[in-house]
This record gives sequence, C-alpha cells and structure tokens, in this order.
Amino acid sequence: MNSHPINANDAASVVDDYSIDPRVRVGHVHLKVADIGRSLAFYCGVLGFGVNISLGEEAVFLAAGGYHHHLALNTWESRGAAAPPLGTTGLHHVAFLYPTRAALAAALHRLRAAGVALTGASDHGGSEAIYVRDPDGNGVELYWDRPETEWPRNPDGKLRLVSKPLDVDNLAREGASDS
Repeated sequence: MNSHPINANDAASVVDDYSIDPRVRVGHVHLKVADIGRSLAFYCGVLGFGVNISLGEEAVFLAAGGYHHHLALNTWESRGAAAPPLGTTGLHHVAFLYPTRAALAAALHRLRAAGVALTGASDHGGSEAIYVRDPDGNGVELYWDRPETEWPRNPDGKLRLVSKPLDVDNLAREGASDS
C-alpha cells in the first residue's frame, strides 16, 4: 500500500492513466457503532436486514437476502462512544438501493411506524430518495432508481444532476395502494 498521499496537483495525471473496471461494485459497508443492540433494532427491526453472522456485542454482519453481508456493524473501537461532531470528515451517508418505488414506499411506512424522522427527501430525476440518521448519527439513504431511459440528461448525453423536493406523501400513497 502506498503511504504517500496523492498530490492534488498530480491527481489529473493519475486519473487519466487508469479507469476502474466498470463491473466493480460496493460490496459492503462496515460501520462503527456504540451499541450493537440499538443498531440491530434499527437495521433489522425497522429496515428489515437479516443477521447472517453475530459476534455478540462486538460485531454483526447483516444482509438482504442470501448475500454474506451488505452491512457490518462493530463496537471494536466505538462501544459507548458518541457520534462524531458535525463539520468533521467521514462518511456522509450509506445508500441502499430498493428494487422498486413500492419497495421504497414500504420502507417509508416502516420508518414512520417506528417514529424515525426523515432528515431529507429528494427527487434526483433518475432516482427518488429518503434520508434518515441511524441511532449513531450515520446518514442513511434509501432510494430507488427510475428506469435508465428516464434519467435526465444534458444535450451532450451526460447525466444531469437534479435535486428537487420529493413528494413524500405521494410516495406513501403508492405504498398504501400496494398493500
């Protein structure tokens, strides 16, 4: 592992020389938490992840479906610790992609039933997203992607960044009609 940081002035030459394989995906996220039980209540009890591996109060490995884990939680360096203060570096949020708008609406209903407040809700053109904080203050985005043919594009064909308020009540109504 290279222990020398990349000089920002040299970053363009590094980027020009290499492109990551387009098949690379985020395999899992590993979060430091203060209390495993409290985090399990949120990630399993509210969001519905399943526990695949448990190391007691030290770590758990959670998944949707049969994957080994999408999310790991540990207290190795953080048991009983406070959340990092705002205005510091670190993870902004972890995002979980739902397969359909109806599945996202079902998640919204579970959040509301559990009394979890939304911290944001955005229509990004190509996706709709709701945002919450987990019990340790980590940002969590739950979203679904519209079909790629509906993604907003600039005249040159590149994706266009959109950030409009999401009509959360409309999303909730969709979920209610599917149940």
